[in-house]
Amino acid sequence: MFRLAYVPGVTPAKWVNVWTERMPDVPVTLVAVPAAEVVGLLRSGGADAGLVRLPVDRDGLSVIPLYVETTVVVVPKDHVVTAAEEVAVADLVDDEVFHPLDDTIEWTLRPGLPAFTRPATTADAVELVAAGTGILLVPLSLARLHHRRDLTYRPVLDAPQSQVALSWPTDATTDLVEDFIGIVRGRTVNSSRGRTPAPSAEKPAQRQSQKPAQNGSGRRAVPASRKKKGHRPR
Repeated sequence: MFRLAYVPGVTPAKWVNVWTERMPDVPVTLVAVPAAEVVGLLRSGGADAGLVRLPVDRDGLSVIPLYVETTVVVVPKDHVVTAAEEVAVADLVDDEVFHPLDDTIEWTLRPGLPAFTRPATTADAVELVAAGTGILLVPLSLARLHHRRDLTYRPVLDAPQSQVALSWPTDATTDLVEDFIGIVRGRTVNSSRGRTPAPSAEKPAQRQSQKPAQNGSGRRAVPASRKKKGHRPR
């Protein structure tokens, strides 16, 4: 069994499908975990590997960045920014912006005005946006995950972006982890960079010389089956 953790908004289906095709005898257990808890889960052995959002504390972990997500602003459908297809951080300068405790975007300078509270989760922040008390910037996949009919979103072109990565405990780099690394990197079944198959053991007979045996005189020995009847050695 291979245990794969994943944080909200990340969809592991395409990699799991490849795994199932290649190794049908090794089931995959998916473990949904909040972004703030995934590192602790990996370090405690609760999963073999995890799809995480960077940045994370990399102490004792190996990390392979996979892809970068567009950052969007989540707003009520009647918000002024919905008049444009795309916005810039400067367009949000007069808005109160929620900064949930599980925010995965690394900001040098947060946009807009600080909201009246810091919600515990992104889901809580979305509820507050729907109540008309502020706006929220999140990776695109989280905006889709928390979609509501009364809310919409627009890409924020110059905002920092969130990056999704594969991570696992360095000291627990098992063969199954190596197999999954090969899948997320797009390696084929026969890729030379995959796991190297164990060399097959040769039988003793296969290791013997294939040269014909010679008799003491240096001449090749003639099998008995090839000697003619009545033939006498000189």
